[in-house]
Amino acid sequence: MSQCGDCPGCGPTALAEIPAAPGLVSAVAVIGPPNSGKTTLFNRLTGLRQKVANFPGVTVEQHTGMAELPDGRELQLIDLPGVYSLNPRSEDEQIARAVLTGERTGVAKPEAVLLVLDSTNLNRHLMLAAPILALGLPTLLVLNMADDLRNRHGKVDTEKLAAEIGAPVALVSARSGEGMEAIWDFLAGAMLKPAPKQLPILQDVPQCREWAGKVGAEARYRAPVPPAWTRRLDAMFLHPVAGPIIFLLVVVGVIRTIFEAAAPLNAGIDWLFQVSGNWIATTFPPSILRDLVADGIWKGVGSVIVFLPQVLLLFLFIGILEDSGYLARAALIADRTMARVGLQGKSFIPLLSAYGCAVPAILATRTIENKRDRIATILIAPFMTCSARLPVYALLIAAFIPSRPLLWRLFTTQDAALLGLYVLGFLAAFLTAWALKSSVLKSGRTPFLLEMPAYRLPTLSSLGLRLLDRSKVFLRRAGTVILLVMVVLWVAQHLPLEHGHAPAMEHSVAGMAGHALEPLIKPLGMNWKIGIGLITSLAARETIIATLGEIYGMDKKTQRAGLEAALRRDLSIGGAFALLVFFAFAMQCFSTIAVVRRETGGWKWPILQFTYMGALAYAGAFVAYRLF
Repeated sequence: MSQCGDCPGCGPTALAEIPAAPGLVSAVAVIGPPNSGKTTLFNRLTGLRQKVANFPGVTVEQHTGMAELPDGRELQLIDLPGVYSLNPRSEDEQIARAVLTGERTGVAKPEAVLLVLDSTNLNRHLMLAAPILALGLPTLLVLNMADDLRNRHGKVDTEKLAAEIGAPVALVSARSGEGMEAIWDFLAGAMLKPAPKQLPILQDVPQCREWAGKVGAEARYRAPVPPAWTRRLDAMFLHPVAGPIIFLLVVVGVIRTIFEAAAPLNAGIDWLFQVSGNWIATTFPPSILRDLVADGIWKGVGSVIVFLPQVLLLFLFIGILEDSGYLARAALIADRTMARVGLQGKSFIPLLSAYGCAVPAILATRTIENKRDRIATILIAPFMTCSARLPVYALLIAAFIPSRPLLWRLFTTQDAALLGLYVLGFLAAFLTAWALKSSVLKSGRTPFLLEMPAYRLPTLSSLGLRLLDRSKVFLRRAGTVILLVMVVLWVAQHLPLEHGHAPAMEHSVAGMAGHALEPLIKPLGMNWKIGIGLITSLAARETIIATLGEIYGMDKKTQRAGLEAALRRDLSIGGAFALLVFFAFAMQCFSTIAVVRRETGGWKWPILQFTYMGALAYAGAFVAYRLF
């Protein structure tokens, strides 16, 4: 039998103290199953004092934050990946177990654990309690969603539950803040710790399940009644006909809002960069440094930051759909579609997250047990329209497609173009998955099990922290990758010197690189300037906007015109459509290539992926140029 074991003072009146070495900040792990509200609790405890990095040696995100106790002491909270068990099958489970046991180098071993469970689904979630308690660390069992349990006429006796498991229990609502005092008491070492109890054999899953049911019964747990409106919504959202239609309407509504609502914000940011750029150009004396800042960095980076509102709106809607519980239903609907190409519903969540960024989407495929399904999902994820493509789409659509009403003014031609690009990427992924699963990655169908979270209203704090996090990522990228590319590009535009001055653009190092690529892209309706942008976009897709902003800003013929007007001068409508199609298909992201290599264990799949997507992008752009 695995048990907590005896320790001095571990009687019914002992305190659950968190030991700390002198001068060091104690670490506390926050762990729980998916959809338990674990991250919501983490956000409430840490507020804005948190950061995102990677666990050392892996690409799984590590969220850490600082919580200040009432007595002024600080604790470091580690938000571990959501898991149902500590059996190290998936990488998330391996990391969670390694951190809790102190085996993960570079991460402090936790001195205590906050185990967050969904109080409305206690019988299932309690199975995670046994392996956590068996570690012997001071543990607080946090039963989240207390308000939901109470409103739906469920109940649990926390004192009896604490006595049954041998650990203190707190019934809280991380969303509203109800019951948070108990968590602060535990973190401060002021909560009573019940006597330890004998635990089931951890390797015996049926016995663990029986133990969880017995503990729940002894604690007089009564599962909440599903609300009538939940049943009504599920009957509508999960309907085989109405469900997909509703999902399509949601996607259309999100795209329309992203394009329309962000327009005034884009204009405001653009105006700020123009005014500040003019101030830099007129205030500082003529010099190489002024030219670099005003014409290179400011115009280049500013051309990308202008599209921050679109990116934030995209993540806002993803957050609303996810926190409300709708995305889990969408995954169930998508399972039927996925089955037609040989994939399973588990592929939907990674593919959906790819609309934000392909890197975390590829990492999310670790939840797919079937190796061939996982590789197929990794290979098609970059076809999804990520947030880095969105600024490129927005720029070209605004420059070349006039906004005209469609469908009784419910839709515009620009909305239709953006939706068409999203659909184009999805179709490419869909057909590629069908080809892979019909040939080299053929495998049998696996069952799809998904826990349906309750419908909930997203909280402003949760959405706000999500947008703040994405803003930091976007601006950090603009201030590092894009800034570096802009400096290198500016230098390349000023070399080789001619009589001590910068050469004409077409004779610079950058211009020569663009001219070298021009014969390859000329059949697509693109010139050497676009070629330079395609080269720099390999670092990050949106870098092409900064590149073109810098190139046209330094060109005397176009420096007084806006970027849209300058593009209309150099590109035909056919060339613009070709560029859009090229970006819809091409894999222009070194970060994604690196992650695919890491996740697939070699260079075979990323090279095949890059070559296939590049060939498809070129062929698609060639056809688009001829059609338009």
